Amino acid sequence: MYQKYSRKVFWLIIISSIIKLLAAAFLELGNDEVYYWTYAIQSDWNHFDHPPMVGWLIRLTTFNLSWVNEVTLRLGAIICSGFATWIIFKLGKLLDSERVGWLAAWIYTLSIYTGFIAGLFILPDSPQMLFWTASLYIMAHLLLKRDEENLSVWLLLGLMIGLAALSKVHGLYLWAGFGAFLLFSRIQWLTNWRLYMGVLVTLICIFPIFYWNYQNDFITYRFHSERVSNTSLRWDMLGQEIAGEALYQHPFLFIVILVGLFAAITNRIRFARKRIKLWLGWMSIPMILIFWTVALFNPTLPHWAGPAYIPLYFVAAMYLQKRTNRNVPIILQASLGLVLTVLITGTLLIRFSPVNFGSQQKENYGEYCPTLDMSGWKDFSFAFDALRKADIAAGTMKITDPLVVHKWFPGGHLEFYTARTTGINLVGVGALQDLHKFVWLNQDRQVLQQGSDAYYILPSNLPADVQKLMEPYFNRIDAPVVIDQKRGGKVVRYFYVYRLRNAKPNATAVLPVINHH
Repeated sequence: MYQKYSRKVFWLIIISSIIKLLAAAFLELGNDEVYYWTYAIQSDWNHFDHPPMVGWLIRLTTFNLSWVNEVTLRLGAIICSGFATWIIFKLGKLLDSERVGWLAAWIYTLSIYTGFIAGLFILPDSPQMLFWTASLYIMAHLLLKRDEENLSVWLLLGLMIGLAALSKVHGLYLWAGFGAFLLFSRIQWLTNWRLYMGVLVTLICIFPIFYWNYQNDFITYRFHSERVSNTSLRWDMLGQEIAGEALYQHPFLFIVILVGLFAAITNRIRFARKRIKLWLGWMSIPMILIFWTVALFNPTLPHWAGPAYIPLYFVAAMYLQKRTNRNVPIILQASLGLVLTVLITGTLLIRFSPVNFGSQQKENYGEYCPTLDMSGWKDFSFAFDALRKADIAAGTMKITDPLVVHKWFPGGHLEFYTARTTGINLVGVGALQDLHKFVWLNQDRQVLQQGSDAYYILPSNLPADVQKLMEPYFNRIDAPVVIDQKRGGKVVRYFYVYRLRNAKPNATAVLPVINHH
């Protein structure tokens, strides 16, 4: 009954990938996704917010930017998710049995974080999940196969952790968690010189991140440290973080993980080797507690702790194996039903809903509506292109007049959907903490010239005082042209297109400059 799980996992990967490809084709890119497009168009050894891996992955799946659309951008996330699912299956088989691997693969596929946030949308987490799961597999191989005298295995582990850190720096927790496990459970390995060769490989991988930050005043770490610098206790934020993690893992699966964890702690499920249970704990629980501690003092995002739950998938899988003989347990069937319902309903609402689900006030129409992030940008860009061509033909604007943005959102959408398709030069103006990567893009682009005109686009769901923002840089701001976003025959958002006139002498001087060493 439980034979040939490898074939079942293969079809699980194929079918889930097809579903994701369909969703990718129907949904425009979200705020974060279009922002990481900027990592691809200007490759570097590091970027303001994150390391470079996601940009490299986008370049790979778009054939070096020669075939660009929503599907090709997201293809890397879907491929990495497929390979990671296979690794999860093989790791479950290594830890216990093919059935545990099969159940863990289902949990990985249905988790909102691993299956969709990182497995459909193109984010730094997307490549990291491949290297994170590979690192866990190699660690388990070392522990169970007693292959600690094999230098090549340690070097491969160092490479996988290095590549995980090149995706997001908190990939380095893999060494921290494994090191803590060894310290308390297999301390003699800490005298194994091969381990330190693996660490050296990781350090070589992440050296470009350090060097880039050295050149740019360690701006990445100064930025992230400011996000976690509060000192007052906020129990409400901790509650939000835990609730967010439950939603991101999938509410049903989160309950299974908690029940499985309790069963493991109370020895109601048994591992072939006690050290494996300790290893899974060290690779997950401390990282979760770290982010819970951070959440006590600072706003956090639930996906930060996402990778820490992966080792617990095997605990949940072992619990399900003990509780039921079904190939796909009822709780997983229910989880699948909820995921498909949300995915289909969400896609239909984003594409066709005649109403927005945010503010109904005209001054901030659509604010807080999540569906507007992934709809309307293509149609707006067509309309803006027609408006710009008419302005150029009438002589009221020049073909060289740029589009200016003051913040990375909606800067990312305007870069991908508007500037890329119309050929207009996009320039960032304002503060570094608002522009992020656009500061570095400025360095490769023609900046504002004194006396030149420019466009500024304000979506109604991202309200701002345009007069206050642009008055320091331009002598006059014309009344905006309003372009409606319609969905289901109804207006769900307004785009205000401003013509900014006669750039002031300080317009180029105020562009942020990074002090290079």
